[in-house]
Amino acid sequence: MSDYSDTEAAPAVTPAPTADGPPFAECVLCRKPTEYPESYKGITLCPVCTWQEAQRTACSG
Repeated sequence: MSDYSDTEAAPAVTPAPTADGPPFAECVLCRKPTEYPESYKGITLCPVCTWQEAQRTACSG
């Protein structure tokens, strides 16, 4: 069940910025370069680790 009524919109989610070129932030799991700029704050995962994390959470039901 949603916390928002039919007339109240959910807050917009802004996507993480992608880097146009080096330097790239390191993945927090495997230390490989990610698609995020080095200045990005927060947890950064490479595409492979993002996919693996999604698989783990989907199967943890």
